[in-house]
Amino acid sequence: MTVLGLLGAMDEEIALLLADMQDKETVTASGISFTKGSLLGKQVVVCRSGVGKVNAAVTTQVLIDRFGVNAILFTGVAGAAHPDLNIGDIVISSSCQQHDMDVTALGFAKGVIPYQSVSDFPADDRLIKLAEEACGRICKEHKYVVGKVLSGDQFIADHAVVRSLYEDLNGVCVEMEGSAVAQVSHMNGIPYVVLRSMSDKADGTANVNFAEFTVEASRRSYEILRDIVGHM
Repeated sequence: MTVLGLLGAMDEEIALLLADMQDKETVTASGISFTKGSLLGKQVVVCRSGVGKVNAAVTTQVLIDRFGVNAILFTGVAGAAHPDLNIGDIVISSSCQQHDMDVTALGFAKGVIPYQSVSDFPADDRLIKLAEEACGRICKEHKYVVGKVLSGDQFIADHAVVRSLYEDLNGVCVEMEGSAVAQVSHMNGIPYVVLRSMSDKADGTANVNFAEFTVEASRRSYEILRDIVGHM
């Protein structure tokens, strides 16, 4: 039986998913609430990971070990790094990498995890395609792109840092959880995709834009995720 793990970092990012579920049952594991049930006839587990890579990693491993999920979709908001992306645009992960993994002092490239064969974790091709098709049906006023998602335990609000992440690591958006979800999924052989709606341009105005646009961006991400689930 296929069981889908649907994650967001914040309450706003999963509220509409929870409201849309049927036959719900909430279970707590590792201090995290996991809600089992159905969505559009599919078995799903929805949870709020909390902010940051450690929270996201723990949540993803629990989803795999305890709930037996077969695929993981992470939804939420992010800051745009690609200069052509604007608030409301959508990023579908081609891969995810940690931008704050920095062992350059020992000769490793920025973002590379030492002594590990993979540091840039590819998303699942089928899930990417489903996400593109969903965006094609839903995103009428905003564009969507497939590109690398960068993650770090930092809220980026500096234009120079954003430019560096885009130019040096080729990241199209910046957030705080996706690469952890990606790495744990990769290590367990579980397909994943990250879907991010741009809530700000990560350019120093984030403190103004973030609160204003998070609810709207989360609604758009929910609509796309719901479409993906319906077509799986």
